[in-house]
Parts: sequence; structure tokens; C-alpha cells
Amino acid sequence: MATSGVRVNDKSLTAFQELKLRKKHNFIVYTLNNDNTEIIVERSGTEKYPEFIATLPRTECRYAVYDFQFDTKDGVRNKIIFLTWSPDIAKIKNKMLFSTSKDALRRALVGVPIEIQGTDPDEISYETVLEKASRTH
Repeated sequence: MATSGVRVNDKSLTAFQELKLRKKHNFIVYTLNNDNTEIIVERSGTEKYPEFIATLPRTECRYAVYDFQFDTKDGVRNKIIFLTWSPDIAKIKNKMLFSTSKDALRRALVGVPIEIQGTDPDEISYETVLEKASRTH
């Protein structure tokens, strides 16, 4: 449980295992349920990174996991990234709740080597993530 009292829904963990082990999808977007007590899956899919990023809400916070694929001199690599999206124009209450709830989800998602925090689209751009993923490979 997070310091905010928010729990991670079991289906959120199942979706992560489907991404990590079964490659059923390559991204998951998480949000809070209506009464802000659980982190739940909002959606998942198989979109390319730029299309996935374009679907994040411009005025609301989200968490996401993405199986990021990139080319290196040694071949194609994949790194799972954890993304915290907290746009500057989100409401303060929304930002604070997501900030204090993040650790519960982050601890539950074992095996995610890269964390990206974004407050504007440039901070979560393909190029930014590629640069960070390339450093950790």
C-alpha cells in the first residue's frame, strides 16, 4: 500500500505479467479508480511508442509500462520502462495523489529497469527514452 492508502489492483499485476512474460501487449496505462483507492488498468495494447505517447491525457496524470524496442550495434534490444506522466497543467490534487501512490505500483512491478518521469511531452519523447535505454543496455 502506498503512503496515500492507494492499493494496486490484482488485475494491474496480471496485466504486467502478460506484458513481461507472454508479450500479450507492449504497453499498459494505469490510472486510479473513481474513489482513488486502487491503481487499475485503464488500457493496454500493441501500439508503437509515438502512438502510445499521443494517447496519454494532456491534463491528467497516469502511470504506464512500455516494452521499449530499439536497435543497437549488437542488434535489437527491449527494455521495459516505467513511466510517470504528470503534466504541468494537471490539477494539484491529481499530481499529489499520483506522486504519493507511485511507490506501491513501482515496487509491485518487478523487473522494470528504467524509470522516466514526464511533465511535458519532450521529457517522454522517443528520443529521450531511447537515449536512457541505450545507456542501460
